[in-house]
Amino acid sequence: MLHTFVAYVEDLPGVLTRVASLFRRLNINIHSLTVGRSEQAGLSRMTVVCEASAEAGHRIQASLYKLENVVEVDDIAQAPSVTRELALIKVAATPRTRSQVFELVEVFRARIVDLAPESLTIEMTGVESKIEGLIQVLNEGEGRILEICRSGKLTMRRGHHTSGVLKAMSVGADESAEVPAEDGAAVEQE
Repeated sequence: MLHTFVAYVEDLPGVLTRVASLFRRLNINIHSLTVGRSEQAGLSRMTVVCEASAEAGHRIQASLYKLENVVEVDDIAQAPSVTRELALIKVAATPRTRSQVFELVEVFRARIVDLAPESLTIEMTGVESKIEGLIQVLNEGEGRILEICRSGKLTMRRGHHTSGVLKAMSVGADESAEVPAEDGAAVEQE
């Protein structure tokens, strides 16, 4: 079973090492790991994708919470979510093959971000299968792939809001205003 953990961690040196070491100790391979700034000052958002049983997924989430500097953890693998990945693909292209690559880029709704005499660099954002499809088609053609750089998965729940987002949404609202909870019921703000 594939798990996607979204963790908000303090933006401090060594946090990434602690998280990676946890997965090593549990003997679980990380398929994808992305880290970047979050909407909350001083916190980074980390997305970790790994394969593990449902029981191991609960153990991973509990272990992440125990780590110093981890503020919030959510396993959103089974939740409705939006997932994207960024890929930069450098392809060898001669004047004769360049037009074929341009056509492929248009079909896949990607774009050319660099044009050199011997190569083209393609930027593509989308789901993993779409990126894999472009790579497969490029490998079948005359132009060969010279280099690939991929970001890993970026995932966000659909319609679900973390406590930090709910707090930001309530700025300027009445103190007695009600905010929808995860299960659809209304909860009173503190």
